[in-house]
Amino acid sequence: MEKTIRSLFNKIGRPVSLMEVCGTHTVAIFKHGIRSLLPEGLKLLSGPGCPVCVTSVRDVDKAIAMARRSEVIFMTFGDMMRVPGSRQSLAEAKAEGADIRIVYSPRDCLATARDNVNKTIVFFSAGFETTAPSAAATIFEAEQQSINNFLVLSVNKLVPPALEVLLQADDVRIDGFLMPGHVSTIIGSRVYNPIAEKYGRPCVVTGFGAQDILGGIMMLLRQIAEGKASVEIQYKSVVTEDGNKKALDFIREYFEPCDSYWRGIGLLPGSGLKLRDKWRHRDADAVFDLDVPDAAEPKGCLCGLVLRGVKLPSECPMFGKACTPERPVGACMVSTEGSCAAYYRYGPYQEKT
Repeated sequence: MEKTIRSLFNKIGRPVSLMEVCGTHTVAIFKHGIRSLLPEGLKLLSGPGCPVCVTSVRDVDKAIAMARRSEVIFMTFGDMMRVPGSRQSLAEAKAEGADIRIVYSPRDCLATARDNVNKTIVFFSAGFETTAPSAAATIFEAEQQSINNFLVLSVNKLVPPALEVLLQADDVRIDGFLMPGHVSTIIGSRVYNPIAEKYGRPCVVTGFGAQDILGGIMMLLRQIAEGKASVEIQYKSVVTEDGNKKALDFIREYFEPCDSYWRGIGLLPGSGLKLRDKWRHRDADAVFDLDVPDAAEPKGCLCGLVLRGVKLPSECPMFGKACTPERPVGACMVSTEGSCAAYYRYGPYQEKT
């Protein structure tokens, strides 16, 4: 496979930049040493596929403001705890007395709601299309069981709109996309057709093993060498063209697209999910209606440029110095799927130290 990749790259005869959208792919590429197998001039860029990384400063500030209310028990996935807001993280707010609890599934919130009927339970629903169905299913259960003190704060994001924004920018060249396996399990591969048809960029949905990723790279290079642009599935054991109908039905019943702010990138039209008006009584944003001001990114942090593939994490002056996984300044250094965290743990930075 490595020999075929080199042959196809030589046939193309120019530098090629491919973007792996998913943060799990970024980690897998490092762990498997994929970059060391590629010819010089074939570049892999890390994209905005880490939900922790793209949650905005304002949304973290809003979560903290809710969590600080005396009547609230705030529940979140563990990887959101250390994401920096403008002044502090959820972990720091918890240390100061806010009732913030880590859950492994939004359904865990329902037991807490039943045991604390005088409290309002708020679930911080952050993630891409993979996590939205479970939040929707939990609302369904809460309605069925008449658990009225359960709310959702949705900062869920949609992947396809973000990719179009990346392609409309002129500060980085992306020749093709390794599409996320987990997200594509839910939404299918067909949703990426506009990327290929409108922008002429080939797309391949891949799995997470070394052979999966190398196979995806090979399929992209073959399309580029042949002057084609289509959507292919390497991860056929899991992903279909149409995705998971039941999960998509749950998303459509409870959520609708909305404009959403991506940390370091900006406001992207139709790139988020908010609860439909029918479920407004479950919407923590609507129930509390908090006036939380916009907040700037940390001074000197290049997370936005990293998430767009413009800069490598190691090109940020804070990387490995002021900003480390133990002391993150930017969100890209928090999650294990964040580009900066992956580069810090597995990348060239470690080779130089």
